[in-house]
Amino acid sequence: MKKLNFNTRRLLALAFPIAMFVGFSSCKDVVDERMPEPDVVDVLVGDPNFSTLTAAVTTAGLADDLSGAGPFTIFAPTNAAFGDFLTDNSLTAAALLSSPDLANILTYHVVPANVASGDVVAGPVTSLGGSKFYVSFDPTGGIWINGNSKITAVDKMASNGVIHTLDYVITAPTKNIAEIAIENTTAATPEFTQLVAALSRAGLVDAVSGGTGDNLTVFAPTDAAFENLYTALEVSGVDEIDLNLLTDVLLYHVVPARAFSQDLRNGASLPTLLEGRNLTVDLPGLMINESGLVPSMLNIHATNGVIHVIDQVIVPE
Repeated sequence: MKKLNFNTRRLLALAFPIAMFVGFSSCKDVVDERMPEPDVVDVLVGDPNFSTLTAAVTTAGLADDLSGAGPFTIFAPTNAAFGDFLTDNSLTAAALLSSPDLANILTYHVVPANVASGDVVAGPVTSLGGSKFYVSFDPTGGIWINGNSKITAVDKMASNGVIHTLDYVITAPTKNIAEIAIENTTAATPEFTQLVAALSRAGLVDAVSGGTGDNLTVFAPTDAAFENLYTALEVSGVDEIDLNLLTDVLLYHVVPARAFSQDLRNGASLPTLLEGRNLTVDLPGLMINESGLVPSMLNIHATNGVIHVIDQVIVPE
């Protein structure tokens, strides 16, 4: 009888931890069901720095899509990034949220893949909306998109993807290099009037009028730069410059690659459309050959490339 009592106590002792284990396991299952790992939308909603972005995502009707299986990589502009973008484009938050382009702007910030910071490479990336944006690494290792937005924080993980923080809103270009130059000739402060005249005389407008399949970098002289050239050549305008010389000068300003300022390296030799002639980069001096880059007019993004404005016309020797 004593032995039976002992075994009974032993069985009860064993049964108690088993019951506790089952109980705790059941509770854990309930917790797991009620508290799934946050997806990219949840992560953004939970961070007050992204309140403008989350409002835009909700307004555009993208929250459910981005809460799906994914995976997604979100390049997420902060509230400050949106503030700068709105100021630069003379927009209000209400105007942006009511824009018919809102969904396209937002999907341009999303890649339908899980791309951690260690997997980011320079070059074109196709966004969720189908348009390409361009990643550059500056000489210090900083990561930029389209030459005007820097990644300031990386690898905020979610159940269905990853989030990287941006300091500016990115938008897909809608005009080619020629269209941008021509548009600026009638701006409140006109620019590129002489460049457009030179391209027209040389029959090179079409050469810089391509689409997304083209990749060009144009170092575009200001009107003042052309005036200095006229003085040096003792002419009154582009019509008095020898056509062969004018054509060579213009081709010498075009690099057959999409190179944002962050892609440039000190001492690099850049091949141009003028056969056998290269340009030399001086980063400390912000120079291309003997012409200065205009810091406030770099990385003007076009469908077919990028424009950097320079303060002197570069004449091949």
